Amino acid sequence: MTNTNELLDHIDARLEAARSRLFDLLSIPSISAQPAHAGDCRQAAEWLRRELTEMGFEASVRDTVGGHPVTMAHHPGPGGDAPHILFYGHYDVQPPEPLDLWRSPPFKPTLEDGPNGPRIIARGAVDDKGQTMMWLEALRAYHALTGTLPVRVTVLIEGEEEIGSPHLGRFLADHREELKADVVVISDTDMWNVDTPAITTRLRGSTYVEVQLRLASQDMHSGLFGGSAQNAANVLARILGALHDENGHIRIPGFYDGIKSVSPEILASWNALGFDEAAFLGKVGLRTPAGEKGRSALERLWDRPSVDLMGIWGGYTGAGVKTVIPAQASAKVGLRLVPGQDPDAVIEGLKTFVLDRLPPEGEATFEVLAKGRGLTIPDDSQWTQAAIAALKAEFGRPPVLMGCAGSIPVVEMFKEILGLDSLLVGFCLNDDQMHSPNEKFDMVRFHKGQRAHVRRERLRLPHGLRHHQGARLHGGLRRRDSAGRGC
Repeated sequence: MTNTNELLDHIDARLEAARSRLFDLLSIPSISAQPAHAGDCRQAAEWLRRELTEMGFEASVRDTVGGHPVTMAHHPGPGGDAPHILFYGHYDVQPPEPLDLWRSPPFKPTLEDGPNGPRIIARGAVDDKGQTMMWLEALRAYHALTGTLPVRVTVLIEGEEEIGSPHLGRFLADHREELKADVVVISDTDMWNVDTPAITTRLRGSTYVEVQLRLASQDMHSGLFGGSAQNAANVLARILGALHDENGHIRIPGFYDGIKSVSPEILASWNALGFDEAAFLGKVGLRTPAGEKGRSALERLWDRPSVDLMGIWGGYTGAGVKTVIPAQASAKVGLRLVPGQDPDAVIEGLKTFVLDRLPPEGEATFEVLAKGRGLTIPDDSQWTQAAIAALKAEFGRPPVLMGCAGSIPVVEMFKEILGLDSLLVGFCLNDDQMHSPNEKFDMVRFHKGQRAHVRRERLRLPHGLRHHQGARLHGGLRRRDSAGRGC
């Protein structure tokens, strides 16, 4: 029987071949947002299909209704009552612009020296082609040495994550039976630092509303009407400027209803991480923190909701002077919601907040552009505990169980449509310049990510124990290690 060391040795000996395969995938400009690259998206899907077929999968490229295709693959594993894991990744990438800021062409991957050793520079290096290839290479090692896999595996790699996965929900619903599994494994999140792994167990949901306010029947000359007429831009700015009180508390009616905060023990573990908020803000030229006073930085980022204006406009915004009082004004409001908040109730509360503050002649309309819930990932499941053990074995220290200040919409889709929890084990860092020029991925993380995925599969619990025994076997880890940084 093949042991873990043999698998790890196989990964080590073939790291250069794995890097070469990753470079091949990175060379495909699979930009989902740009119609001119639709053919490249399909090329990336086909490239992945061929790789999976070579690894013993039954693999195919499936069309979505109106969007880019997905690569779907199945492997029966060892048979019997083996666990069934659904691996998710995405092959699409962000547009590379501005091109003049890249040190090398974005779709000609290169290696350059960095503080953590050699690093890959290319669009998609870490988001998410590099992280997807980590678990693919781990599966490749199993297939090469054993001719099979230790678990039953389904693979789903989509091509629209970078534009919000607009067609994935229908695809999941249409293929619900084919996608039945025990858990989803996703590598598209952060480590705490280059030496400390992490598992993300808490996500904020993204809800987005455009507000349009109309007052007068037409724009007005400021010399004739200034001092008499209501100004739509002034009124909307005043209303939305009152969303927070002097302590950073959000005034939307019912906004905090239902919030399920973390335990004091987990909060204490976050505070013990020594997160440097001044350095965090200093990277973007800021010094003064926002949010609720009396709350720690990580608590505000991971455990508390936020509301921010994403944009506001009205009247004349062109060059030069135009003396006009606008009759209407608009704003986009972004809300990051935490577990327990109801997006529909929050949106209704926002409407009430605005409407209650309108002048008698004012009219407001609201367009909901996105709606997402905050989510928690069970940290005492078999899957999380196996990942904790694998990461500790690979890095020599237990992982941080961290929150995520951002959103991962596909996690909510898998939960709502397939009824599946996700295991979020990522290997990116917050300075990897995802979505920016010179996106990078350290080779050491690409390497150790493959090894960690191999270890996790070797450490799986017996299938029949997955619903009740994980917490008992590793229960002491949960409070001690729960922590992390935003993604």
